[in-house]
Amino acid sequence: MTDPLLAWRGEFPVLNRTLYMISHSLGAMPARTRQCLTQYADQWDNRSIRAWEEGWWTMPVTTGNLIANIIGAPPASMVMQPNVTVAQWIVLSCFDWRGIRNKVVSEAMNFPTNLYILGELDRLGARFVKVPSRDGITIAVDDMLTAIDEETQLVCISHVLFRSAYIQDVKAIIEKAHRAGAQVVVDIYQSAGTVPVDVTSWQVDFAVGGSVKWLCGGPGAGYLYVRPDLVAQLRPRLTGWMAHASPFSFADDPIDYAGDMFRFLHGTPAVPALFAAKSGYEIINEVGVDRIREKSIRQTTRLIETALAEGIPVRSPMNTEDRGGAVILDVPNGYAITQELLRRDVLLDYRPGAGIRLAPHFYTTDDEVDEVLRQIVALRDQRST
Repeated sequence: MTDPLLAWRGEFPVLNRTLYMISHSLGAMPARTRQCLTQYADQWDNRSIRAWEEGWWTMPVTTGNLIANIIGAPPASMVMQPNVTVAQWIVLSCFDWRGIRNKVVSEAMNFPTNLYILGELDRLGARFVKVPSRDGITIAVDDMLTAIDEETQLVCISHVLFRSAYIQDVKAIIEKAHRAGAQVVVDIYQSAGTVPVDVTSWQVDFAVGGSVKWLCGGPGAGYLYVRPDLVAQLRPRLTGWMAHASPFSFADDPIDYAGDMFRFLHGTPAVPALFAAKSGYEIINEVGVDRIREKSIRQTTRLIETALAEGIPVRSPMNTEDRGGAVILDVPNGYAITQELLRRDVLLDYRPGAGIRLAPHFYTTDDEVDEVLRQIVALRDQRST
């Protein structure tokens, strides 16, 4: 079968020397990224301080605009952050947790950094409610909806769960939260770039994510989306000089917040990371998330069917509509098998309580999908004898 998405395979040199199944953790680096980093170095060398006014200063927003089209956000509604942890804290710092409406709801299978942050909100008066999983793979949407009530101020969820690749019904959760008078922040790190996301149609209040995974943008380039009609009302306590309406006035406190997304900035941005991230966003926009999703469903289904035929338990949803871009296999001696495969330049990972995680992306061939399963099965059988 002809696969038109493989036309972009040449953009990623690492594919020539590895079997790359780890895009859920670190997307392959585009060749263009090296050129972008050279451009950064040239600007620093040749333009020096002038580079700030020639584009560096506005890069947190202009770079965010490249992601906006991928996640259905309007222009200038996103701002780049160092990582999701900082982006989450900026959102949480906009709220007062001392009143009756002091409840924050999340799923117990959310990514640990989010749970760590939410767990520390009790110091500020918040009540943290974690909704457990019934099966270790999914979160029942009814359980999430039941946990949201009139005392809930914020709901913090992941679109796709990192341990199982389960896709949550974020629209239903957002609708219930809004009826209850609460707001919602969705972590789209495990979905943006491989599962369609539309923050505008969701009417979500906040979205956070990063570039390390499916967006192929590398580390240090997180992002924050804020629903445009909320921007002017929010005053994040986690702030800094870039959030000031006139930062170069160097005015005394209190801060006079910028009227746009700059109010969600803080210190000087990590400009090299933003240069490095652009190429991945450009390529994802060129390929198109709908086409990436179609291929992802086909290849993850192929992985699951082969794994089940070989007697390997699957820790991801069977229903394609409920499954993101990764497949998690519960293989005996999974950690040891992973280490051996990494030694062979077969790139994947293992997570305790989950298993071996595999992630084909738009640049993956069907032969590679088959080969990674062949090697896992061979190592499993070898270690069981």
